[in-house]
Amino acid sequence: MPEKGAMTVKEAGRKGGRQTKARYGAEFYQSIGKKGGDTTKQRMGPGFYQKIGKKGGQRVKQLIAQAKRAQKG
Repeated sequence: MPEKGAMTVKEAGRKGGRQTKARYGAEFYQSIGKKGGDTTKQRMGPGFYQKIGKKGGQRVKQLIAQAKRAQKG
């Protein structure tokens, strides 16, 4: 029997996710993801996804520029 606390939170989450997938199938995750997305869209409005997408794109652009400067220097 493994010691108490021998499993990390990450390992426990992975194990639970695999068991859930085995029990309900991959479609389960697709349906809850869609439901969550629809709920967020209703609550925050459709512009919310545009706003966070733009923020993410700007961050990626920043990181690429940093990497290019680091390679030159």
